Amino acid sequence: MQTQDQVSQSNISLEKLHQAIDRSQNYLLSLQTAEGYWWAELESNVTMASETVLLHKIWGTDATRPLHKVENYLRRQQRDHGGWELFYGDRGELSVTVEAYMAMRLLGVPASDPALQRARKFICDRGGISKTRIFTKFHLALIGCYDWSGLPSLPAWLMLLPDSFPIYEMSSWARGSTVPLLIVFDQKPVYIVDPAINLDELYVEGRGNAKFELPSKGDWSDVFLWLDSAFKLGELLDLVPFRQEGIAAAEKWVLERQEPTGDWAGIMPAMLNSLLALRALGYDANDPAVVRGMQSVDRFAIETDDCYWIQPCLSPVWDTALVIRALVDSGIAPDHPALVKGAQWLLDNQILDDGDWSVKNKAGKPGGWAFEFINRFYPDVDDSAVVVMALNAVQMPNEPMKQQAIARCVNWIATMQCNGGGWAAFDLNNDADWLNQVPYGDLKAMIDPNTADVTARVLEMVGRLDGNSPAALSQSAIDRAIAYLRHEQEPEGGWFGRWGVNYIYGTSGVLSALSLLAPNSCRREIERGAHWLITCQNQNGGWGETCFSYRDRSLMGQGDSTASQTAWALTGLLAAGDATGTYAMAAIERGVQYLLDTQRPDGTWDEDYFTGTGFPGHFYLKYHLYLQHFPLTAIGRYRALA
Repeated sequence: MQTQDQVSQSNISLEKLHQAIDRSQNYLLSLQTAEGYWWAELESNVTMASETVLLHKIWGTDATRPLHKVENYLRRQQRDHGGWELFYGDRGELSVTVEAYMAMRLLGVPASDPALQRARKFICDRGGISKTRIFTKFHLALIGCYDWSGLPSLPAWLMLLPDSFPIYEMSSWARGSTVPLLIVFDQKPVYIVDPAINLDELYVEGRGNAKFELPSKGDWSDVFLWLDSAFKLGELLDLVPFRQEGIAAAEKWVLERQEPTGDWAGIMPAMLNSLLALRALGYDANDPAVVRGMQSVDRFAIETDDCYWIQPCLSPVWDTALVIRALVDSGIAPDHPALVKGAQWLLDNQILDDGDWSVKNKAGKPGGWAFEFINRFYPDVDDSAVVVMALNAVQMPNEPMKQQAIARCVNWIATMQCNGGGWAAFDLNNDADWLNQVPYGDLKAMIDPNTADVTARVLEMVGRLDGNSPAALSQSAIDRAIAYLRHEQEPEGGWFGRWGVNYIYGTSGVLSALSLLAPNSCRREIERGAHWLITCQNQNGGWGETCFSYRDRSLMGQGDSTASQTAWALTGLLAAGDATGTYAMAAIERGVQYLLDTQRPDGTWDEDYFTGTGFPGHFYLKYHLYLQHFPLTAIGRYRALA
């Protein structure tokens, strides 16, 4: 490592660096909306579009949407091996492919179509429908292509148990998706769609030989299979206690949590499932709740001349806060009109209503921000901390109002600290891991425990505030969080990334936090984290990490270089240098040069890979602004050293 004094001896052309920063700034400024926010596509796999086709077919609203364009989208997303991917370059995924195949058939594509013949081979080579995940089987059961007996029971009387169990032991996203399914799984509807289809050709063993049952694991979790058998027997004998009361409670819960705009929880699974619940209850397509719900689904769509697809979520608050930070870090004046306008939009969207977080957090007063345009029930700690840092970096005309908004948010975040010492995304002490063992939870995403990356974000926020805010975390809370991060450090030196891919993301965030709050007491941890990042650098100077690292630790920090992950590594190394007084300048320069060399003339970067995480191992995201603002942050902070 080298000292900061040696930065002036850099091999990086300052002229090219300035030009790259100017181009990136100009590009991002050009994206700001008239309202003041930034927002770009949030891409996932094709199941969002496939399930939306299914939804409209079930409701009979398909003719009022340009669903024929979904066929073009699906054809373009199919890979040469015949399947569809969970994330770019994953070589295809069974459940994603089955759902895409289903959608194509619902759109009138015959099974003899060459694209579907290739997909069928891909599916059958991997075991067919019987090997798919629970949610894929659920969607097939709705149209008679799978038998309800092969799905777990979800008794509606769960709604009548105390709030903390089990509904509020589920993560916010699982809760918002599960409560409406208590209604659907009770009714077990099978809808007649046009065109009527069956997918018998996707049963390797033949539909008549298929075993519609939950698989045994041969361990303690098989107790849930015994419970499921008891629930099913009760359904068969019509001995389900408090059935109607439970359904009524679930219906009430769903209706109460619909936003005025029609959204539920700001995520497509909750929105789709809530609309399916209303359909199962016999609501009319013209009912206001249904109309608003369908309109909210429409707002998640992207339509081009010949394609139509659906985003899993909308990310304007997240995008806006991170862009503001990048612009400030790269030298834009804190009182620049664009930044002031963006910060004011954020202030206007602070959530001052109690949400579901308050069920387990009785001490907190609202003051956070959500990820989306509107999501009153589910602000999250990660977004809130980033918004606080963005606001803190901007000089506003009404500084006292801004400081009060920051104080309100910091006070809320303080009450969200979990027993483990860290912070989770949406809830307090949401760590009942046994829920991930229930048959219904095969995505292993039923809970929202504290994580290193969210905890690091909170601590970085505290460090960035630097006493400017009238509110702050107590020293004991900070000490507990630092102890949590020290405990979470991996043997190799990095940290796991729950919400970004993966160890590069987690390590960058923790180094950014510890460098501000514990540069001396955590010097050893910081040095180990920086060293690990250096060992992961690719020959071309960049960094990359495959989503496969969530399933195979031997792949941690390994993958083709991307702009966003290179930027994360650089910000982590720069933070480590800030803390220790020494900089890994050779590695940093190579990383900066990689970003300069790969920037396009219009100031943008490009990458195919998914670097955002929804559910580790099961659901990934590509934020289309990550590859723009994170590189600007990195090269902007590098220039500040010169």
